[in-house]
Order: sequence, then C-alpha cells, then structure tokens
Amino acid sequence: MPAGAGPDSGVALASARGRWVLACAVLASGMALLDGTVVNVALPTLGRDLHTSLSSLQWVVNAYMLTLSALLLLGGALGDRVGRRRTLVVGVVWFAAASALCGVAQDAGTLIAARALQGIGGALLTPGSLALVRASYRPEDQARAVGAWSGLGGVAGAVGPFLGGWLIDGPGWRWIFLINVPLAALVLVAVRHVPESRDETAAKQRFDVPGACLAALFLAGISFSLIGASGDTSASGVVLPGVLGLAAGAAFLVVEHRRRHPMLPLELFRSRLFTAANVMTLCLYSAIGGILFMLPVQLQTTLGYDALQAGTATLPITILMLLLSASAGDLARRLGPRLPLVAGPSVAAAGVLLLLRVRPGAAYVTEVLPAVVVLGLGMSLFVAPLTATVLASVDAGRAGLASGVNNTAARIAQLLVVAGLPLAVGLSGTAYADPGALDSAFGKAAWGCAGLFVLAAVAAALFVRPRPADWHGDHGNAPQCKTCLGVESPPLEPGGRAGE
Repeated sequence: MPAGAGPDSGVALASARGRWVLACAVLASGMALLDGTVVNVALPTLGRDLHTSLSSLQWVVNAYMLTLSALLLLGGALGDRVGRRRTLVVGVVWFAAASALCGVAQDAGTLIAARALQGIGGALLTPGSLALVRASYRPEDQARAVGAWSGLGGVAGAVGPFLGGWLIDGPGWRWIFLINVPLAALVLVAVRHVPESRDETAAKQRFDVPGACLAALFLAGISFSLIGASGDTSASGVVLPGVLGLAAGAAFLVVEHRRRHPMLPLELFRSRLFTAANVMTLCLYSAIGGILFMLPVQLQTTLGYDALQAGTATLPITILMLLLSASAGDLARRLGPRLPLVAGPSVAAAGVLLLLRVRPGAAYVTEVLPAVVVLGLGMSLFVAPLTATVLASVDAGRAGLASGVNNTAARIAQLLVVAGLPLAVGLSGTAYADPGALDSAFGKAAWGCAGLFVLAAVAAALFVRPRPADWHGDHGNAPQCKTCLGVESPPLEPGGRAGE
C-alpha cells in the first residue's frame, strides 16, 4: 500500500490537515492553469513591447508546451517513485523561479528559454497535485476531495483571462508571470501540512529517460519545422528539423516497444476505443488550442479591444464549463457517452463558425457573445464524457496511466496547432499586427478548427458504441461499462439473445 494512503494513514477531508492538503493542491494546479489561460491574451502586447515576429510569439507559447508535453508522464512517474510531496515542492520552486525569469526577460529569446524551463516545472506540478489529493485522503473522502480539487481549480481557470487582462493593462505583462512567485510561497506554506506518499512498487522501475528525450526531440523538430516554414527560415532550416523530428519519433516507438517499463506502453493502443478516444482528443484540443490562440489576437488587433476586454470576452466559455460539465457527466452516465461525444463537438463547431462574424465593427453582444456561448456549451458537453471514455477503455489498474497519456495527447495537440496553424492560414512575420491580414487568416482558422470538431464527432459516431438499452437496461454506469462502450461484447443468453 502506498505510504500516506489507506484507512490507517489517510487524512479526513473535513479536518484541518485535510483542508491544508486541498489548499496546497488547488494552489499548485492553479498556478499552471493561470499560466495557460493568460499568455494568449498577452501575445499582441508581447509582440509590441519586445518588437518580435509571429514565429517568436508562437515559441513563447510552444516552448512551455514542448517541455510540458514531453515530460508530463515522466513527472508523474517521478512523484510515484521519490514522493509526491517532494516532487510537488521541487516543481513549485522550479516553476516560480522560471516564472520570475520570464517576468524580467528583456528580449524574446530569454523569454522563450524561460518558458521552456517553466514547462519543466509544470510537468512536475500538473500530475503531482491530483496524485497528492488521491493519495492523501481516506478512501471514503477521495471522491469528494477530487471533486473539490476539480471545482476550485476550475475557478482558477475562470479567473485567469480576467486577471491576465487586468495585469497586462495595469502593472504590465511581466506580472502575468511574476504573480506566480507569491502563489508559490503560499503553496510552500501549505505543503508543510501535507503527508508524504509514494508508490513502493514504482521504486523497482527505471525512469524512461531515453523515451522522454526522444519525445522531446520529436516535438521540437516538428515544431521548428512548422514554425520555420511560416517565417523566413531557409528550406534547409525547415526540412532538416522536420526529418530529425520524424526520425526521433520513429526511434521513440522502437524504444517504447522494447523497454520493460516504458513511459508510454504501446499495448494500451490495442484497445480500439482507447485509440479512438485519443484521436478524438487530438482533434478536439487542436481545435480548442487553435481558436483560443487566434481569438484574443483577433479581438485586440482587428476589433481594437484592450487586453482586459479580450480576456473577459472569452470568460463565458469557462463559466459554462464550470456550471455544466457535471451535468454532462450525468448525461453520459445515464445515456452512454456516444451522444455527448457527437453532440458536443458538433455544437462547438457551430460556435466556431459563428466566430466568422467577429470582424471589424462587430459588436460584442450580438456577434462575439453568442459565438463564445455556443462554443462553451459544446465544450461543456464533451470534456467529462471524453475523460470517462478514456478511463473506461483500459483496466482499472491502468486508469492513472491512461489519464496521463490522454492529458499528454491534449497538450501535444495544442503544441502542434500553435506551430502549424499560422502556416496553414498564411500568417507570418508581423502580419498579426495588420487588421486586414489577420482578419483573413482568422476566417480560415475558424473553418479549419470547425472541421476538426466535426472530425471528432464523426470518430465518436463510428467508434463509441451507444448503450444498447434492449439488453443492458438502465444500470446507471455507462461511462465505466466496457460493454456499453464497445470494449467488450455483450453476454449472450442461451438462445443467442443479448442478456443482462
């Protein structure tokens, strides 16, 4: 039994120590959530203050996503092996130091390097905070603790765009990074009350360092190639990183296949549903990442919004997800995940197409607000059922690993779409500051992101089985039922009819 877990050593959620554990986990994950929601709003301001091109702004976003995506699974494994509390402390200190370096950066190159360092800290924070919650509480309190962690973390995500816009227009863009320093201090105060926990069986396994390095090289090579192709990089500067990236990707698959304890067990993908769910994740989070990368820039450059207005404009998306995600999870439990996984992306696609009306002179109430509301409704429908589908597609003992793989897939999708979307829509150099050029590129991006949402809906319709009510009845456990999801075949009665 992992240290710090179980009925003898678990913490009661209602106790003072239980509240400290929750506060620590929420503050730690909140740092990473805030960072993810405020940087896109700051891009036009960063471009003006640092006198930099679109490709540099892409790297401001992607340097963080690159190291985070490549090291996320390794960060989770490190916490299991050396201690979740210890790993969280290292991650908090690392993240705060890198954030401070971002805040004092005087040029784009320094900021990009600091963002890459920040991603390493994020790879320790992101899996560590939830693992700490699951390992610290008594079994009877774990579900409530995870729910409280998720809800309070969602509040941090909701506040992010508003807080980021206020900081950018007020004290300045540097404070979207510097604010992490006092937040980190609060985490370090709270973490003193958190019990240590680890997985004793993980100590026998070696870290998959070759896998992590090859994954990083793959993502870096592809990103360099895509971002370079949309800038003024030479042909060799585009082709060579792409070839090296693809070679690293192929080597990664070979290494993961041969290792005894790989970072990414490839046998997970023998499950057709697990593979389909991760393909859906790539499509959905590419669409989300693409539209939320372009929309704040469109609002500021083309419509003349300031940073606070642009950050506040997308707030309905997060509010709707906070209010409706639990209901969507209930719907999936009663009806099966297929309906929300088809309807959600379809509604989100409609919301993105409504954003085509966000052009010069567009009013917020009549053009912007309806689009972000519809987009938020669609996202609220599919996020919880997608997670449930991923977890149900593998054995219960591998649910944590499956969740980590899926989380990594979402990060990689956002990384690649930020790298490739400007190239796809013909936006490069300083064209992001030209309202006419940006408006044309934004329209193309909206069509592309809507297409990705539709592709995910089609995948759900083809590969996620609806709950067959004629033989399974209303058992109320559809998202966890492997038969309802299509992982297993329904049992047959002696006469050949599907039974209970």
